[in-house]
Amino acid sequence: MAEATALGEAMRGRTAPNPNVGCVIVSEGEIVGRGATQPGGRPHAEAVALEQAGRKAAGSDVYVTLEPCAHDSPRGPACADLLVAAKPARVTIALKDPDPRTAGKGIARLREAGITVKLGAGRAAAKASLAGYLTRTSLGRPRVTLKLALSIDGKIAMPSGESKWITGEDARAHVHLERAHSDMILVGRGTYLADTPRLDVRLPGLEDRSPRRALLTRGEAVDGWEILRSPQDVYRLHDVNDLLVEGGSATATAFLAEDLVDRILIYRAPIIVGEGKSSFGYVGLDGIASAHGRWRSGDGRALGVDRLEVYERVREGDGPSTALGTNG
Repeated sequence: MAEATALGEAMRGRTAPNPNVGCVIVSEGEIVGRGATQPGGRPHAEAVALEQAGRKAAGSDVYVTLEPCAHDSPRGPACADLLVAAKPARVTIALKDPDPRTAGKGIARLREAGITVKLGAGRAAAKASLAGYLTRTSLGRPRVTLKLALSIDGKIAMPSGESKWITGEDARAHVHLERAHSDMILVGRGTYLADTPRLDVRLPGLEDRSPRRALLTRGEAVDGWEILRSPQDVYRLHDVNDLLVEGGSATATAFLAEDLVDRILIYRAPIIVGEGKSSFGYVGLDGIASAHGRWRSGDGRALGVDRLEVYERVREGDGPSTALGTNG
């Protein structure tokens, strides 16, 4: 299942609106098929793995990070039906699919065909990798990650606005990896006018993973950019699973004030700016007591001289922390 999750994670940011699923097929102790959902959402992971496994899929063990789909589509057959036809002995599934078109139906179809189904193995890691899809399915919007580069004292820039470069090369490379795993990047108009950002991926071998660009503005449209007039417009992004917000203080504050941030990535540099531009403005909290319990610390790591801090929004019904803080 760890291998299946890694395969799916490698495709995060390329499969929306479909989930980034991974699948591994094992026969007689040997992996005979590997698959991940392909760019644009088709073919699905199971179809890729089954094609690779061929006849060896019969009697095999299949490991898949999300319940095989059970609904018909003009783009391809249901994966539950493909598995039934391939006749594996067992299918181990990390997560049930919350999509009402499949939810439980794929599992039932496999069991009705006499295939043993096990549910829950590797659930935490699969849930973390599929967080964008799961958020969009449950909340009707993408998972929103807010990225900030800060000094020790929480400043994003000098009083003059100078901010290049607060963090070092290792931290900046990690940001590009986050971009590669996002469907869309958003900045505010102030950042656009000040920096004319490219918002592309500049890591060797991943240059083709640059996501769509979005601008939060009430002003005129800009060629090559999708426009959001308010943070609430994320609810119309039906083909985006993971949205990365890289805007400045005003944009960060706007999303936080609307409680639309699910994860915060802080790249903290070992510098003190003193008087400078703060990271956030007023986010709607009027007392310290109401600020507690809203965020929990996730995974973090050293990135050269800098430090990555990860914080996950605690929402009603959340269990223990399961989200991956990084793409590692």
